[in-house]
Amino acid sequence: MASKILTLNIGASSIALAEYELGAKPKLVNYGTAALAAPLDAGNAGTVLAPALLEIVREKGIKPGKVAIAVSGQMVFPRFAAIPFAGSDPAKFEQMVRYEVEQNVPFPIDEMICDRQVLGETENGDKSVMIVAAKIEQIEAITDAVVAAGFSPELVDVAPLALANVLKANRAGADDCAIVLDIGAKTTSLVVVEGDKLYNRSIPVAGNTLTKEIAQKLGCTLDEAEQFKREKAYVSLGGVMEDDDPTLDTISKVCRAVMTRLNAEISRSMNFYRSQQGGGAPTKLYLTGGTSLLPQLAEFFQDSLQIEVEFFNPFETIATGGAVDAAALETDAVFLGSTAGLALHAAGKAELAINLMPPSILASRAEVKRIPVVAAGAAALVAAAVCLLLAVGHGKSVVEAQYDVLEGKVSALKGYETKIKAAQGREELARAEAEALRQLIQRRGAAVAEINAVRLAIGEDLWIEKWEPGRVTLRGWKDRVAEFSRRNAGKTAPEIVVARLLDNPILKAESARVVDMSNFGKDDCVEQYVVEVKFQ
Repeated sequence: MASKILTLNIGASSIALAEYELGAKPKLVNYGTAALAAPLDAGNAGTVLAPALLEIVREKGIKPGKVAIAVSGQMVFPRFAAIPFAGSDPAKFEQMVRYEVEQNVPFPIDEMICDRQVLGETENGDKSVMIVAAKIEQIEAITDAVVAAGFSPELVDVAPLALANVLKANRAGADDCAIVLDIGAKTTSLVVVEGDKLYNRSIPVAGNTLTKEIAQKLGCTLDEAEQFKREKAYVSLGGVMEDDDPTLDTISKVCRAVMTRLNAEISRSMNFYRSQQGGGAPTKLYLTGGTSLLPQLAEFFQDSLQIEVEFFNPFETIATGGAVDAAALETDAVFLGSTAGLALHAAGKAELAINLMPPSILASRAEVKRIPVVAAGAAALVAAAVCLLLAVGHGKSVVEAQYDVLEGKVSALKGYETKIKAAQGREELARAEAEALRQLIQRRGAAVAEINAVRLAIGEDLWIEKWEPGRVTLRGWKDRVAEFSRRNAGKTAPEIVVARLLDNPILKAESARVVDMSNFGKDDCVEQYVVEVKFQ
């Protein structure tokens, strides 16, 4: 039976968890995605990452276990160096790699996790090396949150490199220059693959940039701009007036302006790659990431870059199981590229094998491995003692003498037994503490999600006067409330808030209603009402 591995891609605003079978080639058997309650950083990983993981576990029935993790390219420092060949002295080669890290990474090396990958040889005979470094505290914050949700990290890769592994697998033997453009929420990862050459860069122009520009242009809130982007936005292909709806025409031109900035960054990156690494001109662009679903984006890049553009399909090489919804996967594939690369890495079929596992996990894993070694040694000594006793047949005096020797050895082994039981006790205690912490994080994350649900529902026009279990008192200035209603097709403010709450996935159906509504003050300048809310 093929073994399985879970793969987790962690973005700035969402995560994707996928389960793969590791047979002759990886096979996708289950997957799920979830939004994060807040943008992820090292300080809030425990409160936003663990609840999102548990949400996927609950909805998709994925059992927690060994997991390979991909962090965003923005969290790491990639460096490319040409290092002189050290012959048969690997220690000297590693010293030169360490020197490159110390010279090029803007933090003390003892605060960093580093790994390197030899890509090939330069024209001068030096080794072309990719060095990847990340801050220990940032990686540990993520792995701690993953462990708190009940998972066991096996490796920590980087999302752009995971995409590069899939691209190399899909284009086996191809030497022309290809680009993968992973357009996420906070950043866009540009990955260039050309034979043994590799280049990647994080560009701070992505989905959130679109949302902010739309909000500024239309004079609306970020939440409203995000809804416009998801439901109606597309990239204008040029022209004075492309859409009969002035609002949609404005949004499409905002999208074109932002993508033009991204296009300029792509051209600048490719010029740097060609001048510094001697690379060739790109022949094909692959689009992936949530923002890549923006209508007419592929046509825009094909026209501006004058190269072939298509959507990145990680499942050209990797198979899919019969239980996977093929129709849903056509859209969801843009979120799963890095998980496919992680599956190749875990199966030992990846050309790039970077692993940024934090020292704390490596140390604890080594400690656990020592326990069965001690137990096995004790059992071997006991077996040897028994065999020796059975072999003695030279008389009563000899048997008695050997018996005394064995008795001493058994006494020594009892000391090992005591240590093993103590270690097992510590392990059980640690598991209990981890479970308690997981439950605490889950409750804390649920509270944050509840507050966010109400905050998103009331926008910037109302405020929370009082928060009680199951009851929220809301107030707003009457003129602001009237404007709030006008922007939402004339519905009353209570109707709008209740509708938004009911539309939020963390609430049970029909669980929000207005139970009291009254003006506040004799001049009716403030409106107030009470909403009953039942959270999951």
